[in-house]
Amino acid sequence: MSNQKLPLFPTTVVGSMPRSDFVRDLLALENEPQHSEADPVPRTPMNRRTEKEMDAAVQYIIAVQEAAGIDIISDGEWRRRSYIGVIADIASGFELSMHEGMHWTTAVDKIRLKQPGVIAAEAAFLQQHTDRLTKVCLPSPYLLGQRMWDPEKSRDAYPTRESFMYDLVDILRAELIAIRDAGATVAQFDDPHLCLFVDQSVRASYENPEREMDLCVDLLNQIIDGVDGIQIAIHLCRRNKGRDGWVGEGGYEPILSYLKRLNVDQYLMEFTIPVAGDLAVLQEIPEDKTVGLGCVDCRGEHIDTPEEIVARVENALRHLSPERITLNPDCGFAPGSAAEIPIDEAYQKLKNEAKAAEILRERHG
Repeated sequence: MSNQKLPLFPTTVVGSMPRSDFVRDLLALENEPQHSEADPVPRTPMNRRTEKEMDAAVQYIIAVQEAAGIDIISDGEWRRRSYIGVIADIASGFELSMHEGMHWTTAVDKIRLKQPGVIAAEAAFLQQHTDRLTKVCLPSPYLLGQRMWDPEKSRDAYPTRESFMYDLVDILRAELIAIRDAGATVAQFDDPHLCLFVDQSVRASYENPEREMDLCVDLLNQIIDGVDGIQIAIHLCRRNKGRDGWVGEGGYEPILSYLKRLNVDQYLMEFTIPVAGDLAVLQEIPEDKTVGLGCVDCRGEHIDTPEEIVARVENALRHLSPERITLNPDCGFAPGSAAEIPIDEAYQKLKNEAKAAEILRERHG
């Protein structure tokens, strides 16, 4: 683990970085669709040459973030087809298929641990190839339940979505501990579905939205509680559709009381998009928590200037002290394998994020 000390206004990424066609080709070789355990079609194993190429690719995306000036970096999630699909590499019981041109992962059997430490191996490689502090991402069990439980295909193994979610807790807790032991600085749980409850129309689609939010928080706390030695963050966004924008709309107020119950160290909150609500909500963040401030657009073609980023952060400084703010984009640059954000665009945005941090340190340090 790096002994690096963070400066004021540290910079980071949310997780994923844009994937080139080269990286997509490598993922296609590794991740052939697999059916249920009752009728298995084994994945094509990544051969030695392909593994060497993926290692080189990940070293490249690490270098991109370092050159941009980012303080806490990820491996770009380049070893994953998606930020949630990684669960099917760790546990069995899933069917991988194509749905409307996209790869889809569905729980069809009781999930069982098959390859523990997959995410920890990502963390270990990242640690070995940078002297910066590091971030590794995990999917939330509530998010996995929303995306991977199907009322028809999953019901024999899991009669309810909730039963599937609870079965994920021990697996994800073990991965969290393994990530810590691999030396990662930050473990970030991704749960955009929790954030969708900011939207009145989403809340109206549930019979009891309050119970859903309670469930999400309780599941995460079961994973997190008692795990020390690593910073725990929660990433909240209104879903990232790349150039097509977002899904949910509304400020954080409807979910704030639930966020306060989460035993995390940091909330990553997006504020660049126009539907994210008022920054005044930051006054309500518990004093022992920090905020990963979404101050860089990750969806549109416009490249925020350092001055634009500084202005957003200084608006947040009306409500939070400088010591409690980390700079980051609103979301990952490649939430799915089909995302088409150019890598040079992401690089320039991260460079400007780092330049903005330098300006802020001069003004407020």
